[in-house]
Amino acid sequence: MRGHIVKRYEGSYSIVLELAPDPATGKRRQQWVTVKGTKKDAEKRLAGLLHDLDTGGFVKPTKLTVGAYLDQWLTDYAAVNVRPRTYERYHEIVRTHLIPALGAIPLTSLQPHHVQSYYSKALVSGRRHSNGGLTARTVHHHHRVLFQALKYAIRHDMLIRNVCEAVDPPRPGYREMAVTDARGVNRLLEAVRDTVYYPVFYTAAYSGARRSELLALKWQNVDLDFATMSITETVHQLKGGRLVYNAPKSKRGKRAIALSPSLAIMLREHKAQQAATREWLGGTLRDTDPVFSNPDGTPIRPDSLTRVFSTVARSVGFPSLRFHDLRHTHATLMLQQGVHPKIVQERLGHSTISVTLDTYSHVMPGMQEAAALRFDEGMNSASIERQSARVR
Repeated sequence: MRGHIVKRYEGSYSIVLELAPDPATGKRRQQWVTVKGTKKDAEKRLAGLLHDLDTGGFVKPTKLTVGAYLDQWLTDYAAVNVRPRTYERYHEIVRTHLIPALGAIPLTSLQPHHVQSYYSKALVSGRRHSNGGLTARTVHHHHRVLFQALKYAIRHDMLIRNVCEAVDPPRPGYREMAVTDARGVNRLLEAVRDTVYYPVFYTAAYSGARRSELLALKWQNVDLDFATMSITETVHQLKGGRLVYNAPKSKRGKRAIALSPSLAIMLREHKAQQAATREWLGGTLRDTDPVFSNPDGTPIRPDSLTRVFSTVARSVGFPSLRFHDLRHTHATLMLQQGVHPKIVQERLGHSTISVTLDTYSHVMPGMQEAAALRFDEGMNSASIERQSARVR
């Protein structure tokens, strides 16, 4: 027999499965599975287990808990395969949220209702250091992390299904994009004109590059004669202050950005001033030095830049504007000025043009109206020429 049922006591049965012999020793192997309920429940479970054995879907029950598994996943997979900043975020989500909520459940006993219940509670009371719940966007990110962790367990024959596939995570709400116009950009730049932050603010607004890309930029990546800058790496700040440099995430992220004449002039003046300051301090400016740095040549830290920008933005009347919104502003202004979305995609380093179009769909209505007007003008012009030809 490949499996039989043994009654332990009223309401409790054991299923004994005959597994394939140990491949190393040839010894007989059995798997005992406890079922709480009636004999009919045990028979139903036996039929299911035998089906799993026949189809290769049987997973040997284990005492490994979700918490122990997630710790193992962080060490074996996340720490090796994702970027340090991403690992920090995974680690925080797993240790602060997922393990406290789901960690005590045996991994093979995790059910969709456990996960769905966690999401519901997190939305109401998920904050760890204050009252209130987490946003739908944050809980959705928790779902993505748990989904990836369970997917890894399936690949290593620890599970036969991903319960997250049967769960409905909360939908992230639409986040209104904050942008300003050309006057707003000029107000921001005037507020920092005589500070070390002016060149990086200016370059962000005139290039659309990300904070991580700008602060990783070296002078060897800037060609002022041909007015281009090459994005080849990014920098992120970890907890504790350590800076880590990586290549851009996508192939499109590694790109050359054409500099406008005013941006090229500003960077040339900035480089000359930087070289003079470095010489006054007893050093020299090298090609490997950061384009945007403190007077002593040390790199501007990402978190410092964010704090300064928030303070400046509030002071000039933009309390909700973030540094990243300079990138959105750059793209929005270019699209409004009639620049083809493909060019905007290339400047921003989006993986596909659909990402650009989806991100800046708020600009599309105005562009469509302008395009319709130009089409009408072209057709009217052709009609007039046709009528003039008939008269002649």
